[in-house]
Amino acid sequence: MKPVLTFLAASCLAFPVLAQADPLPKANASFSTPDMDEVHLGQLLFFDPILSGNRTVSCATCHHPRFATSDGVSLGIGDGGIGLGPDRRPDPDNYPEERVPRNAPALFNLGAAQFQTLFHDGRLETDSTDPFGFRTPLGEDMEYGFDGVLSAQTMFPVLSPDEMAGHYSENDVSQSVRQGFFTGPKGAWAILTERVAAIPAYRAGFDALLPSDKPLHFSDISNAIAAFMAFEWRADDSPFDLFLRDGTPLDQDATAGMALFYGKAGCGTCHTGQFQTDHQFHSIGMPQIGPGKSARFESHHHDVGRMRVTGAAGDAYRFRTPSLRNVMQTAPYGHDGAYGDIRGVLEQHLSPETALRNYDPAQAVLPDLSGAVDLANLTDTDEIARIAASIDIAPVTLTDAEKDAIIAFLGSLTDQTSLNGRLGVPATVPSGLPVDQ
Repeated sequence: MKPVLTFLAASCLAFPVLAQADPLPKANASFSTPDMDEVHLGQLLFFDPILSGNRTVSCATCHHPRFATSDGVSLGIGDGGIGLGPDRRPDPDNYPEERVPRNAPALFNLGAAQFQTLFHDGRLETDSTDPFGFRTPLGEDMEYGFDGVLSAQTMFPVLSPDEMAGHYSENDVSQSVRQGFFTGPKGAWAILTERVAAIPAYRAGFDALLPSDKPLHFSDISNAIAAFMAFEWRADDSPFDLFLRDGTPLDQDATAGMALFYGKAGCGTCHTGQFQTDHQFHSIGMPQIGPGKSARFESHHHDVGRMRVTGAAGDAYRFRTPSLRNVMQTAPYGHDGAYGDIRGVLEQHLSPETALRNYDPAQAVLPDLSGAVDLANLTDTDEIARIAASIDIAPVTLTDAEKDAIIAFLGSLTDQTSLNGRLGVPATVPSGLPVDQ
């Protein structure tokens, strides 16, 4: 079968003959060659709770391979939680103050050179004019030595009280964060670095990687974690990748869905490139659930997305286009995980304002958390109107059969090797702390 996008069997599939409007991407993602010693060191650090203030949360707590490098819930519980994924619950002896305000994004292909902007609001971006090589909300409160944005992103979760640092003065890291000490000898990063350096297996691992006269810095820890993430979750061997590389045909339903995706449905306008993201920011009218990304002193629970980074009113409610690699395994969907299944979020894209105004919060996956403010924005008519006014994509009408075809195409973006993991979850880590299995 030749890799063309006309349908020889269209009649039996109940689809009209469709023309492809947008050109298909090229399978041209660029990855660096990993240093496997650094990768193995990063694997241990990724799963080690030593990097959290209370030594109870690791990177893997919210980005676990069991849940396709996310956590399987709309809005997770970081510090103060017990368990993993949808089974995670509050620790009665250290009750969390609130949910993490945004959905834990999947980690696939973040080591590709094309990924230069991270987080839902893009608050970490490569910038060659910046002395550090990238822009962050921390400004000059930074350290040098990060290999790139994937490495630098680890700065943020370890400073977040709700994610990894812990609250107020319950540990040395959270106390430093509360006082605004990030860098320097009393800074949160130095405290975490000293913890790691004090563990002989980690110290020996870094001694083998770094010059003998170089003290360990937090950036070295971050670089190792980034090397692991880039190696472990490289995902460019899906059926769609094979189709792009050598014309290996997709099945009929996926082929029909691909034509719709890059044609009538208009998905390829924003979901461009090999990994289906333009790395830009758009408003699709996503319903806002959870505490919102607002300051503690603010009385509302809004999340204005990109506007928090740029300050530009036109960026309100815009969020970064997510990659769709392994998308069938990475529910819930949206910056706040508002949709628990793929069809729900597809309907949101097709009829943004209608879906916003008719949103059913039962679609969300929210572990029990007493006192959590989850649905306040859904009854705030002014906020809903503001979100609706920001929508920058047009409605599209598709039949149920066409929606099914697009979902079939999304299934062709699954890379099983990346889901299985190349190194997997270590049985133990050098700190001796428990590992989320």
